[in-house]
Amino acid sequence: MNKALTKNMVIISFDCLSALDFELLRTLPNFQRVLQNGSYSRHVDTIYPSLTYPCHTTIITGKYPKNHGIINNTLLQPGVASPDWNWYRSSIKGTTLYDEASKANLTTAALLWPVTGKAKSIQYNLPEIFPNRKWQNQILVSLLSGTPYYQWELNNRFGHIRNGLSQPELDDFVLESAVHTILTRSPNLLLVHFTDLDTQRHYHGVFSDEAIKAIHRHDIRLGRILNALEECGRLSDTTIVVLGDHSALDENKAVQLNVLFKEKNLISVNVNGKIIDWKAYCKSCDGSAYIYLKNKDDVETNLFVRSILEDLIVDPSNGIESMITGEEAGKKGADPACAFMIEARHGFYFHDEHLGDYIHHITNEDVLPGKKYTFASHGYSPEKQEYKTIFLATGRGIRQNEVIPSMRLIDIGPTLARILGLDLGQTDGEVIADFLTIDTKNNLTKGVV
Repeated sequence: MNKALTKNMVIISFDCLSALDFELLRTLPNFQRVLQNGSYSRHVDTIYPSLTYPCHTTIITGKYPKNHGIINNTLLQPGVASPDWNWYRSSIKGTTLYDEASKANLTTAALLWPVTGKAKSIQYNLPEIFPNRKWQNQILVSLLSGTPYYQWELNNRFGHIRNGLSQPELDDFVLESAVHTILTRSPNLLLVHFTDLDTQRHYHGVFSDEAIKAIHRHDIRLGRILNALEECGRLSDTTIVVLGDHSALDENKAVQLNVLFKEKNLISVNVNGKIIDWKAYCKSCDGSAYIYLKNKDDVETNLFVRSILEDLIVDPSNGIESMITGEEAGKKGADPACAFMIEARHGFYFHDEHLGDYIHHITNEDVLPGKKYTFASHGYSPEKQEYKTIFLATGRGIRQNEVIPSMRLIDIGPTLARILGLDLGQTDGEVIADFLTIDTKNNLTKGVV
């Protein structure tokens, strides 16, 4: 076991924070506090598909989706109007950063961190989960999936701030909960997930005024967390990590491939339009999509679907940029169980809808909160241009003024584990030693720890 560089770490995820935001971040006072005293990489390659739940699981495992098991935000449930999400820790294969921290007798806490529902190794857990069926309510599903007395306290103190899942109120609630947790629980490892920016980009566009205002709000939130650590005397003994999970791209057209599959008799519906059977199904990952066959050994359907996709790719107006096989998807870290994986062209994203038009032209009315379409998406390939995210770190165990030219999302987990003196086992990523105040090869200090 490696010697820990710190026993205290706060990981702050600003969902959908892009490398293209860096020039703005360096002008904001609290992001400056991190940048001036720490190190960073403004070129972090995300994963495929670049969705929030797979990304956040990669961050705390150091693995690609095919290896940690969270290959999409939502489950494959053809015909279900609102598919269930990958909410629960039990869906993750192998260990996580918080599991190993708990084994090392470190206190752990998580606020709206994805895929932490019913995670036994998180002592103070407010998981990201929402009522997805008419008979459910927010308080009950949260209490059953996290730490009941802890959530009850947070709701009693700060629940008035929330307005359902609306932003920025949800992140304001998370912020007050994070500050309170730091001051009253002093967790060794705190994971905090903010989604304000992601929401504004989805509904208003990547560089909309609403998105820019969300970044400014995030700067204030970051400052409150830093001040809370300073107030309780833990700032100098804590590693502070600020990161994004993926970027986003503007779009205004939804590719609804299941509409075409229905026309080709690959999907069967009843008189009410509800799916009752299927041979092939397009499962959206927003900027990309998996194509699944109900019978993986159905060679005839496989060839038929391939021919459909090849014909669509020829015409750019169909919105499909490329197609790869399931085996090729697996080599990129995605789900090898799919028959095909497709990538959207700029200006397009994929939707599960099987009714309506093959290409749905998105209007303002489509993207109002509660509607099912958006004006910006992620989920695209990491190979897309200007589609990187960022990683910033400061505090205990972090060298000052190191600029890492490039890194991968899979490298974050092993690097954070090394700082905490933990071992994630076999990972797809590697420790980025240049961030650390210790030479990982020779175990020599590089600076003041």
